[in-house]
Amino acid sequence: MQPGLQHQCSLILLRGLPGSGKSTLAAVLSENGKYPVLSIDSYFTHVHTGEYNFDHRKNHLAYTQCEKQTKEKMEMGCPKILVDNTFTMEWEMEPYFKLAAQYNYRIFVITVENRHGGKNIHNVSRDQMKKMADKYQVKLMP
Repeated sequence: MQPGLQHQCSLILLRGLPGSGKSTLAAVLSENGKYPVLSIDSYFTHVHTGEYNFDHRKNHLAYTQCEKQTKEKMEMGCPKILVDNTFTMEWEMEPYFKLAAQYNYRIFVITVENRHGGKNIHNVSRDQMKKMADKYQVKLMP
């Protein structure tokens, strides 16, 4: 560690379109499960079978659960927390920015691109993917 730098916990938001590899990268960055990976996908994934069953009517509940779990991990002082969601628009990340500020976490936002030809496992149509890509917001400068 460099002189003058204090150890600070980190919140890493992984964003990208379905199939881009967010979950795969999150698993790598979690160092084999050493650090938690949170996602709205977990709300729709059966705990025992691993079966994914998305219901857009419950999407707001999934987002609420993910934010709540992130807050709980921060309250526990978890040194690194990963959240992998599409986060196509800036406002979707705002609750995490607020949590990071409240609990003094450094925040990193990583956009994952589908350069490997990955397939989305959520049956998101090509038209819906195009709509998501068209509204995708990137902030390169403050």
